[in-house]
Amino acid sequence: MFKRTLIAASLTVAALASAQAMAVTGGGASLPAALYKGSANSILPANFSYAVTGSGIGKSAFLSNTASQFGTTGTVHFAASDSILNATELSNYTANFGTSYGPLIQLPSVATSVAIPYKKTGNTTLNLTSAQLCDALSGAKTTWGELLNNDAKTDPTLIRVVYRTASSGTTEILTRHLNSVCPGQFAVNTTFTSARLGGSPLPGNWVGVVNTADVATAVNAVNGSIGYVGPDGVNASSNAVVARINGVQPTSANVNAALSSAALPATPSNPAQWVPVVANPGTGYAMAAYTNFIFGQCYKDAAVAADVKAFLTQHYSTPGNAVATAAHGFIPVPTNWKNAVTANFITNSSGNNLDINNASVCNGVGRPL
Repeated sequence: MFKRTLIAASLTVAALASAQAMAVTGGGASLPAALYKGSANSILPANFSYAVTGSGIGKSAFLSNTASQFGTTGTVHFAASDSILNATELSNYTANFGTSYGPLIQLPSVATSVAIPYKKTGNTTLNLTSAQLCDALSGAKTTWGELLNNDAKTDPTLIRVVYRTASSGTTEILTRHLNSVCPGQFAVNTTFTSARLGGSPLPGNWVGVVNTADVATAVNAVNGSIGYVGPDGVNASSNAVVARINGVQPTSANVNAALSSAALPATPSNPAQWVPVVANPGTGYAMAAYTNFIFGQCYKDAAVAADVKAFLTQHYSTPGNAVATAAHGFIPVPTNWKNAVTANFITNSSGNNLDINNASVCNGVGRPL
């Protein structure tokens, strides 16, 4: 009897320890998922969970505090998204939860590119203009000869597009650039089939995949394929597997060049200003952007607030998570942005009262226990 009681007590303690060990619940974007969780050099702490759902579900789960979208229960403490919170999402959150939960915080996590993997027999130096990329991904050009030479007879190989079926921030970054170049062919949207304008059906040889990790595999499976993917999982610096766009490879230096014009927020309390948008940069790689974190400013669970602040302190320090970030093909945010995040959301040295669990803002409010 004593032995059974001891075992039961041990199981109870283990269950409590497990619950405490996974205290901070989050999820979302698949593009940076391996950087965040599941790899030997992932950057999220051990007690942070991360459900890989795609950016659309990530935003939805956080904005509605619906943990079931992450396959769990309780409170959603954070989300990750390559898709930027739009004005409607921000205003609805403020109306629904601003009084009870307090403000939300949207921050650039790491800089990224949308690379264009391809497989084309006999071509290991593919270079596409943005207009050609529009034609390939819209279906305006259906063969490689037509795309590259304006002559289908020179190469009748069909263009096979591998696209994301889920609501994806990677798709949003891609289509933001395409929309800036060919607005008649693409709208800005997180869903590829909705972004593609014109109403024509998808060609029968095109393939949809759910996760970003599946794109390169699907491209490599069939000659004539092309797709779009984040830099983690492909060799973005190799023109043999990833196309140049307008003559430029998606290297770290070229992504940095594209984002270098982004200015710090003029109004730090406005979450929209913390995610720079460069749809069609004048220098560097064409499809460069930031993937983002979404946190609450206020948490009723003081331990969660402390864990969130500790993670932000590490991530936005120098060097912080720079080694792991680079190992996964991403780029740390610039030092001036790190300093601004620290001053506003961690130490409150800015005096703006935007820091996690600021006593004057979060008195009696916060994301639920």
